[in-house]
Amino acid sequence: MPGDLHNHSTCSDGSVPIQRLPILAARVGLDTMAISDHDTLLSVQYGYDHPTQDGVKLIPATELTGYDYERQHRVHLLAFWPDPESPALRRHCDLMRQRRNECCLQSAREIEAIYPQFRTEQALEYAKDSGVLYKSGIMQALRELGLADSIYGETYHYLFGWNPRGVVLHSPEYIPVQEVLATAKAAGAVVVFAHPTVYKSMPLLRELVKEGMVDGIEIDHPSNSPEDRAECIALCEQYGLIRTGGTDFHGANHKKVHPVGTCTTPDDQIARIEELAHKRKK
Repeated sequence: MPGDLHNHSTCSDGSVPIQRLPILAARVGLDTMAISDHDTLLSVQYGYDHPTQDGVKLIPATELTGYDYERQHRVHLLAFWPDPESPALRRHCDLMRQRRNECCLQSAREIEAIYPQFRTEQALEYAKDSGVLYKSGIMQALRELGLADSIYGETYHYLFGWNPRGVVLHSPEYIPVQEVLATAKAAGAVVVFAHPTVYKSMPLLRELVKEGMVDGIEIDHPSNSPEDRAECIALCEQYGLIRTGGTDFHGANHKKVHPVGTCTTPDDQIARIEELAHKRKK
């Protein structure tokens, strides 16, 4: 059976606790899942500690954030089977946790001045599992207070939008993508370039593929355009790359919700990930 290799829990910016995700995969007939929370070892360690849960095989994973400074956009890299003891990976996760927290705490303090009903402490209740305050946590608090009708609606764009820039948006300094790739490699991870359409990343992806810097591409994702998907399939065929699929599940914390199992990875590609990970651990 296929697997869903891109999911998020309350260990980052998802709305569902990590222990409740595997049963969702089991109920739709999947036998493999990767919980790939953002820039954290929590989902990695959970996968190692729970190799099988609810009849579902868990692949330890994290989604690492980098930045393409040439083209000015974020980059997401799925790292499967990384070594949780890797010093480089630990440094990356610690740094991103610190930077995200600083930015969101500053945003929350400024929101207190805009909405007198809001208090930062309420938003921090949504950071108990992750240890990181995310914008989605702030928005959940605002929605509870009747100050927003959705997580990623008009209020979100007013506060945190990119264009026009939100009134309280503070973006963390992201690590250059080449450095993040080196970190993933040092951790022995199998690296898959995530959802290239989301940040209009095809030019960067073409470069990385030619340089042999990624092991695979996320083909099936709710946000990938048909054109990008077709080119990514061609790149995988040309360079012998792994083809993955994942829903990018965030539960309620998503502009357009998609249930677990919306996008999946075939068995033969999961086997390729596991084989490559095994080779790198020798």
